Amino acid sequence: MRNKIERQGEEASNEFSRYPEILEMAAPIQFLRSSMRLSSYRCLCKGRWNRKTGVVTVPARDLNLQEYQSKKLMEDGGVSVQKFVMVNSLEDAKKASERLKVDEYVIKAQILAGGRGKGTFSNGFKGGVHLTKDPSKVEGIVESMLGHKLTTKQTAADGVKVNQVMVAEALDIAKETYFAIVMDRGYNGPVMVGSKHGGVDIEETAEKDPDSIIKEAVDIVTGITDEQALRMAEKLDFTGEHLQEAATQITRLYNLFVKVDATQLEINPFGETPDGRVVCFDAKLNFDDNAAFRQKEIFDMEDTSETDPREIEANRLKLNYIGLDGSIGCLVNGAGLAMATMDIIKLHGGEPANFLDVGGGVSEQQVYDAFQLLTADSHVKGILVNVFGGIVNCATVATGILKACQRINLKLPLVVRLEGQNVEAGRKILEESNLPIKAAFGFEEAAKLAVASVK
Repeated sequence: MRNKIERQGEEASNEFSRYPEILEMAAPIQFLRSSMRLSSYRCLCKGRWNRKTGVVTVPARDLNLQEYQSKKLMEDGGVSVQKFVMVNSLEDAKKASERLKVDEYVIKAQILAGGRGKGTFSNGFKGGVHLTKDPSKVEGIVESMLGHKLTTKQTAADGVKVNQVMVAEALDIAKETYFAIVMDRGYNGPVMVGSKHGGVDIEETAEKDPDSIIKEAVDIVTGITDEQALRMAEKLDFTGEHLQEAATQITRLYNLFVKVDATQLEINPFGETPDGRVVCFDAKLNFDDNAAFRQKEIFDMEDTSETDPREIEANRLKLNYIGLDGSIGCLVNGAGLAMATMDIIKLHGGEPANFLDVGGGVSEQQVYDAFQLLTADSHVKGILVNVFGGIVNCATVATGILKACQRINLKLPLVVRLEGQNVEAGRKILEESNLPIKAAFGFEEAAKLAVASVK
């Protein structure tokens, strides 16, 4: 979120244009990160007006799977992965090394956040990834992880509880590369992204050596060709007998990407072992929520234990919501306007408590649901409604606000700015309600009133 914004008029199109880096995502690094936070912000762009069809797309969260779930999908797709077993109880921990007979074990805490290897558990145990050749030590390592909270650079300060641990075959790596497939609107379809530098933070690689990032667009209709797969394998520096095997794995990964309606498939590292195997050592898959109707089996795997309960409830109500730490609850229509609203609150010394986009097809009931969501947050000390009625009818929003205030007996300060379709009728509804609503007649005025109301 920027610290300041430049006013460019009241038109929604101008307010969207303030965020070209979000809407275009032109640089490779902007779509490489597989962290939860980028996944959350990626969804901010999904609910917007489709000018060609005249339809408002419904905002949705991207589905994220745990590492072991992604590996199982790849294994089923013929992709080479390590052998592994899952442990979700102390009883299972005792049998893990018996169920998996290998020369060396790697034990991994299963959470969605990255940086596990350098994380710390709530019991003081260091590291969410451990190696051992001694089968008798597997149980102790698992017990030190299971049921305890793991804090990494990508989790909240109090960490995430580890409910499952993966015990896998540890393999020596003779070569490490990075490979990913993402949907890139700049190419109107999937793009393979790679780097010879694998097993490390890809953002750091892109910053220090941007020329090492390889991109290869794939025609979504034709699909990946043998030539493209070989070319990508060559650019990743696979040679000899490993070259064809790497190309085969790349083809299978692409086919899996399309089959499961993924938005991102990330393998880091994608490498080879001393005995000649090409293996996907670590995997991350994100999926298009719009494909849930045909990917029911995959979406049933969703683990919501790490998701903010407010976001789960908002998703159920078909509201696009991301919780933040501020005191001003925001109810806005449109992703661009919502982000601009958060920015201007920040500019005037306030802190937004959330991102909340009610969308273009909002109903009175959804306005009520949004107010319920905002008032349930103890951090919220005031509410700002900022609606630009292009598709949205301001009278519908005003009626929804009125009913919400009456039904929940709202005690918090409320600032409302309405512009656009049927705005006079909307303002009249609020004026005649006799409720203590502060009306704002401009974007900046609304932000100033909201900030002042919580001080």
